[in-house]
Amino acid sequence: MSAEKSSLHTRNLHRHPYDFDQLISCVPELKHYVFTNAYQTATINFSIPQAVKLLNKALLLHFYNIKGWDVPDTNLCPPIPGRADYVHYIADLLGEPLNKIPTGNSVKGLDIGTGANLVYPLISCKSYGWTMLGTDINQDSLKNAQHILDHNEDLSSVIQLKSQPDADHIFTNIIGPEDRFTFTMCNPPFHDSEESAMKGNMRKTKNLHQSKKTKPLLNFSGQQSELWCEGGELAFITKMINESTLFSSQVLWFTCLVSKKDNLNKLNNLLKKVNAVEERTIDMAQGQKVSRMLAWTFIPRKDRKSWLI
Repeated sequence: MSAEKSSLHTRNLHRHPYDFDQLISCVPELKHYVFTNAYQTATINFSIPQAVKLLNKALLLHFYNIKGWDVPDTNLCPPIPGRADYVHYIADLLGEPLNKIPTGNSVKGLDIGTGANLVYPLISCKSYGWTMLGTDINQDSLKNAQHILDHNEDLSSVIQLKSQPDADHIFTNIIGPEDRFTFTMCNPPFHDSEESAMKGNMRKTKNLHQSKKTKPLLNFSGQQSELWCEGGELAFITKMINESTLFSSQVLWFTCLVSKKDNLNKLNNLLKKVNAVEERTIDMAQGQKVSRMLAWTFIPRKDRKSWLI
């Protein structure tokens, strides 16, 4: 049996090897993709899009009781364990003033670019009972996210969806004058062009099964808004930081994933320029991939506890 995935957060439900018997009992179709590898471990071929999708469906049903989860082949099919880690690290950050993790619907989160998969709001609600607002500029993605919610009536009162009508904005049009959010989160577009995204997909394809395939695989596919934007990750997060100043009194913690370590210096310098009260960079490692959560706030430390009680 594989060792525990110690790089994942200690509260992550996916630290232990997958129990494929349990997962197949949740999603029987998964059995067609499970095999025993050279290390005598049950696994799937992660380069097969349908296998990854069925694994995700089973994980969400087994661990979080999410029914009817599915995404179109044209959308990102995210790795559930890594997505859960981001949620748990946000929980740690929020819990500091109280010395305990805040739970319940008084904690309100905003997921920027929630996508067709709706994974961050689903895991946030099921893990901590938080209220979530998911936003996206893609109407088809929001339609699929709503389809997932329609299968889970218990979430209809705690997860809302909202369309961002202007691709030039992130928080504007979303955060209203009376809104207050405990945190925001975002997994931003990484690439700066469609060509760059395609090349990245082909590298992942080659790494997964060491082949020379030139066609990217669908489990690494995604709509333009999910994979790339002009200027890439740095431009997107720069825009996010600048726009966050307009809502500095309405959000306790702004957070965002940063894939490229080289971008951190520029982003930290920008946070100083916009007079953020505090900035955090938290490393998150899932397998061979290392990502970071960048968090910043304009709320003084002495005032943060009142946001959580």
